[in-house]
Amino acid sequence: MTLAEKFDQWAKEYKQEGQQEGRKEGKKEGEALVLQRLLSRRFGPLPPEVLARIASASEEDINQSVDRILDADCLEEVFRP
Repeated sequence: MTLAEKFDQWAKEYKQEGQQEGRKEGKKEGEALVLQRLLSRRFGPLPPEVLARIASASEEDINQSVDRILDADCLEEVFRP
């Protein structure tokens, strides 16, 4: 394999990694928007600190919060540890 072919291979690999990372990030952003929408529908307008918490949450934290929405009586219960 020539050096040029090796560079082409590396470029394809980096492009694929970037696409995977972009999809992962996009998925998390979409889940955060769904969480915000569900919380707003259930509890009314969200305070800025809740929006900030959602924005900085991990994908796992977002999914846990979504799972708690139906059983929670208040916002605090959605975000309990």
